[in-house]
Amino acid sequence: MTLSSIAAKLQVYRPMSKHFFPSLALACLLFCANLTIAKADLRVCNRTESTVGLAIGYQLNGEWISEGWWNLEKDECDTVLMGDLVSTKFLVHAIDYDKGGKWVGKNFMCTQDKQFTIKGVKECVARGFEKTGFYEVDTAGKQDYTVQLTDQK
Repeated sequence: MTLSSIAAKLQVYRPMSKHFFPSLALACLLFCANLTIAKADLRVCNRTESTVGLAIGYQLNGEWISEGWWNLEKDECDTVLMGDLVSTKFLVHAIDYDKGGKWVGKNFMCTQDKQFTIKGVKECVARGFEKTGFYEVDTAGKQDYTVQLTDQK
């Protein structure tokens, strides 16, 4: 092997080209930017000792919509609305399947026993649904919010 053949091989296997550092800098910048982008969702966490059934209410294009049911085991969290929260007011209704308690409020929405997505809050019973009390959650303008369900006293 001659000196010129060794030099030729070194040229071929040069690990650092003139594009390496700018590419590395761009990759690091994109990676770091991705780490700082917050995921905006409405999440609910079950911090009770029981399995909990969950229904939510929210406004979309000026119309109230109720959805359910999510079944949350003890210490389980679930994302119930994905994306930026466009409203500061959400409604929650939950049932403690093991102990029989409920999280209710003065805001009435339509529900049913099986999985549902129901538009509107008027004439629930006349439309074949149940009229169910939900409590209000105020996110205080946060784009990402987690509701914590805790054992009732």
